[in-house]
Amino acid sequence: MKNSNDATILSNMASRSRPTADPPGVAPLDRLLRATSRTFALGIVLLRPPLRAQVRVAYLVLRVSDYLEDNRVMSPAEKIRLLRLWHRVLHRRAPVDELLDGLARQPGQDPIPDLHAARHAGEIAAALDALDDNARAVIARHAGQSTLGMARWVQRGPRFEDESDLDDYMHEVAGRVGHLLTDLFAQWSPRVRRRRHDLMGLGREFGLALQTVNVVRGLSTDRHRGWIFVPTSFLPAGMAPASLFEPGGRDAAMDVVARLSDKAARHFDAAVKYVTLLPRAHARVRLFCELPLFFGARTLAVSRGSPEVLTGEVKISRREVRTIARSARAFGRSNAWVRWYAKRLGGLRNG
Repeated sequence: MKNSNDATILSNMASRSRPTADPPGVAPLDRLLRATSRTFALGIVLLRPPLRAQVRVAYLVLRVSDYLEDNRVMSPAEKIRLLRLWHRVLHRRAPVDELLDGLARQPGQDPIPDLHAARHAGEIAAALDALDDNARAVIARHAGQSTLGMARWVQRGPRFEDESDLDDYMHEVAGRVGHLLTDLFAQWSPRVRRRRHDLMGLGREFGLALQTVNVVRGLSTDRHRGWIFVPTSFLPAGMAPASLFEPGGRDAAMDVVARLSDKAARHFDAAVKYVTLLPRAHARVRLFCELPLFFGARTLAVSRGSPEVLTGEVKISRREVRTIARSARAFGRSNAWVRWYAKRLGGLRNG
């Protein structure tokens, strides 16, 4: 789902009825967004100002956090130190130059996409400060909590005893993103604000749905950085998670993939409810949320039962991306259609 032309597809869709431009000075952030973009970022261009700028900054703030957690060049102690420092930067308790100095002192650089965000943490922090006080406070609070949660898990290490451990990790890195976006939507729209209580819980589940798909499709790549996001309770008694990737572990591995896929499907049921609870008048916000919902549901469908998840990342085709994006643009205002399409793409139960 990291295809380079996915962003072009959605940019072309947005340009047909582009809203008022953002304030001057956001072009560098747009380039940075494209350099670090994943599926979640593709719909940002569709949002109207000021929400577009707020979500863009929130996304980039979290990309810095992700780099500090995921890179392969820092020791765990250094990751924890810089994650906590980034939290203080977000709350204006430390200068961003301290973070940049810490990054510059690293013995090497891990060329993952999020490195681009980390290198430009100064510009991202400045863009955060340029937002209105309420939006800035929402982003700093939720992204800061997520950043500290990442530090806690780096300190704990890749040990997941049961599903509640996995949910705890996924809440820190993805569930809190659902809370962050819901609060930004609620600040922007009185209609969303009236539904905030229900949306907050569903937003967390939305985040867990997408993260569980990431766990399934990233089993192989995550293993190479020393993390296997499989609870011990999902394994046969006495089996170590690393054994899933050995020749004799194939049957157990596919059982784990099936169990994780069922878990993702349950979370996606809540994600569908989240989207359908958003006011239909807010077509762009709905579309922003529908795209990761549909891409995630389809990726789940092609990953379920596929041995390829044990050796590489499973992706949906560019043709499917185009079809999903155009269908969502055409029919996404209909709640009945959203429920039907999500079920059709991923075999979900809702609807």
